Amino acid sequence: METHKNNTGSRKSLLPKFLLIFSLSMLLGTEAYFGFRLHELSDQQERIKEDYADINNITYGLFSVQQWKDNVSRIVHHQVRNLKMTRKQKKILQTEVEQVLLALINKAEALVNKPKKTLSGKIQKFAIRNFVNSDSIRAQVPGFARKIIAEVDNPKNKRQLSKMAMGEFNELADEEKFDSAFVANGASVKAMYRKYQVSSTGLLNKKLSASLADIRTKTYGYSFGMLACVVVVLGFWWGLRKRRDLHVTLFVMSLLFAFILLFVGLTASMIEVDARIRSLDFVLLGEHVVFKDQVLFFQSKSIMDVVRVLISQPGIDSILVGVLILVFSILFPVVKLSSTGVHLLGNKRLAENGIIKYFAFQSGKWSMADVIVIAILMAYIGLNGLLEGQLQALNIKNDSLTILTTNNTALQPGYIIFISFVLYGLILSTILKFITPHDAH
Repeated sequence: METHKNNTGSRKSLLPKFLLIFSLSMLLGTEAYFGFRLHELSDQQERIKEDYADINNITYGLFSVQQWKDNVSRIVHHQVRNLKMTRKQKKILQTEVEQVLLALINKAEALVNKPKKTLSGKIQKFAIRNFVNSDSIRAQVPGFARKIIAEVDNPKNKRQLSKMAMGEFNELADEEKFDSAFVANGASVKAMYRKYQVSSTGLLNKKLSASLADIRTKTYGYSFGMLACVVVVLGFWWGLRKRRDLHVTLFVMSLLFAFILLFVGLTASMIEVDARIRSLDFVLLGEHVVFKDQVLFFQSKSIMDVVRVLISQPGIDSILVGVLILVFSILFPVVKLSSTGVHLLGNKRLAENGIIKYFAFQSGKWSMADVIVIAILMAYIGLNGLLEGQLQALNIKNDSLTILTTNNTALQPGYIIFISFVLYGLILSTILKFITPHDAH
């Protein structure tokens, strides 16, 4: 009878733990899903923005001979096709044409009057002097000039003149096709068109912008979803603050939430530097030439990306900084979280081990996670202010030239998650001091 009562009491004491573990496991799965999607979308956003920066890079836009050739060709083609001359312009042009024709006649007459040494040359000179009246030809020059101007003003001849005017640009394009940089850029652009299934840069930009807007909405949604999960966990602590029998279980489950926050905070993009010329507009031959969204610089990095970049550098100073960030901002938080779990779950001898106690209660002063948070914030403020000032200096607005720049430098959802991890870790450290059954000093 007494054994039956003990079994019944044991089952009753296990039931709350089971319900707590089940509830937090469901919540943990939700946070893990949100974190996985945030990590996935962060990588996707970075790839799309890199493609956008490549296709709109100033090297292949404002500094591209091909882009200038296309714009100037369009203007010249339009100007020749739509050439309209006023009476005054026609009069001036007729005078110029007459002078050219008269100069040609004088030149021809000078060549004819030049002394000839050969018999055939003397015969030609005799024939021209006796059968060609140069004064009569000069009298017909105004009529010839009017006919030439009429031919130039003919729509059919305008089209032909347009083709002739475009000849030099086409030759330039043919020469550029043999340039290795031009060929490589053309191949990469075509590959990007195939990748996104579009046929022009305009369509590609439109598609990429739409994708980025959708990803941005989703990433912030998943970020706030992760934060909501952590808030619910803290709500469990408040609701169960008097249930000391559940504290160890609740704390261990809380550590799993912290690990997910740490992983996502380390791997998702934290800061994005994006400087571009939003619009450059100037007048050439009476028509506007416009370059839009010319990317000057773009970089998007997570903490892990920064560590990889620093360690891969040849300089010993860069490698040392990368190792320090890896040890004190990544490894230390992982070891600290693991040590707190071992301290609670282990036996008295293991829980009071000097190394375990040190990492569980005293290693916080060596962890640079909070320092990284401040450093990234200060870097963002400094970079944002510097870029804003430099780009503002480029802004020009007058009748002939308009340059508008934009600074899209911004903190990313990864920064929010990492801050949340730091604050959540501080809360767990405080809770551990109150619930530990072992010596915390």
